[in-house]
Amino acid sequence: MAAEEFLADPAELATWLGRDEDDPKLLAALRAATRRFRGAVGHPVTLVTDDVVTLDGNGRESLLLPVWPTVAVSEVLLDGVALVEGTDYAWSEAGMLRLLGGARWPDRLRCVQATYTHGWADNPEDVQEVVLDQARTIFTVRPGVQTMQTGGQTIGYGAQAAVGVTDQWARAVDRHKVRTGGDV
Repeated sequence: MAAEEFLADPAELATWLGRDEDDPKLLAALRAATRRFRGAVGHPVTLVTDDVVTLDGNGRESLLLPVWPTVAVSEVLLDGVALVEGTDYAWSEAGMLRLLGGARWPDRLRCVQATYTHGWADNPEDVQEVVLDQARTIFTVRPGVQTMQTGGQTIGYGAQAAVGVTDQWARAVDRHKVRTGGDV
């Protein structure tokens, strides 16, 4: 299985659950948790090379690329014309794309195309933690079951287990989700 398939280490989940790291149910839970996180943030989180995005101009000096961290910007086209890095524009790891010399991006839809590399070579710890939490919940909780009784023992699952969203999950999703650029 490709390491990129998961946003957390199967061996770490196996330690938590007391299972073998190649246990099919464990891997299925980790795969589902990874898919949920990627779906919630709208991108793979892992490193993506030469992603091409079309952006709306905003009439300001800076545009926000949708996914950070930005590792490289290989091409920026404005209305189909290539701009030169360092002369016409600069970029930051935070995903800012700024015109230089006081110029402003046109206030037009779909006028900027950028080719950039973004994401994480190593999965961020906050992402790993929430994906592991989610995978443990998926592995442990039976769908639709809120309490379970075995012999004289009753187990009740909290609302976050039934719903699948914790405050920690919500914070991680908010931090890593695709950005629209409206706040630049």
